[in-house]
Amino acid sequence: MCDSEMMKKWAEGAMTRRRFGQVAAASGLAFGAAGCATMAMPSQSGRDVSFATPDGTLDGWFVAPSGAKRPGVVFWPDIAGLRPANKAMASRLASEGHAVLVINPYYRDVSGQQFEDFAEFAASDGFQKVRPWREKLTADAIMRDAKAAIAWLDTQSEVDTERGIGTQGYCMGGPFTFWTAAAVPARVRAAASFHGGGLVRDGASSPHRMVDESQAGYLVAIAQDDDAKDPAATATLRETFAAIDNPAEIEVYAGDHGWTVPDSPAYAPQAAERAWERLRALYAREL
Repeated sequence: MCDSEMMKKWAEGAMTRRRFGQVAAASGLAFGAAGCATMAMPSQSGRDVSFATPDGTLDGWFVAPSGAKRPGVVFWPDIAGLRPANKAMASRLASEGHAVLVINPYYRDVSGQQFEDFAEFAASDGFQKVRPWREKLTADAIMRDAKAAIAWLDTQSEVDTERGIGTQGYCMGGPFTFWTAAAVPARVRAAASFHGGGLVRDGASSPHRMVDESQAGYLVAIAQDDDAKDPAATATLRETFAAIDNPAEIEVYAGDHGWTVPDSPAYAPQAAERAWERLRALYAREL
């Protein structure tokens, strides 16, 4: 899980603002090369969007291929929120045939991008800055957001409403995918969590306790350091899905927390690409 201890670890590892930017730039190039080297990029369009929820006006970024209806995807960013790195990931997903809505999870407090990249997040004490915003992101709040987001997607001309919706989330966004699948079970057919924090917790609203309310297939990609800290959570996830006869794909990857996100200091290109291929397989199978 991305927490204050992880921020301290990166700081103690001499991850300076300049070096952090170099890592982000290099990983971004690697991400682009892996995603685009062997494919012709179809025409697509991206735009800023906003729509009403019970809690206010949710803003985000929407990108889809031009000229055809595609299955929709709700994309939940990590703790650093809406920014170029997750827009690039959404654009890649759109190039592969999806209509993707990247959510600003902090819309109750701020609109739009708050950090250019993870380097700025770390340099500006981002963990403390977002803390009061994160405290509002309860299961009930995210489920309200999910219902509004999917209703909005279903009104877009680029979205094929006869096909299921996918949802993917990173870091704190991992649990949000479980709650999204439970909030709109008739529409959400695939949920993918990457280094998601807090998938197993106390209380009835724990993400793992809500999987039996969904109709989705699941991909749960766990960071090796997260698993090392709490191996019991991984075991609980396996037991939970087995108990409801859901063949979820649950795997601990050879990457630390954040390994899939191009501007993360933990970004691991090879492991990230393998996780992306498993995401593609999930969506191909379920949507």
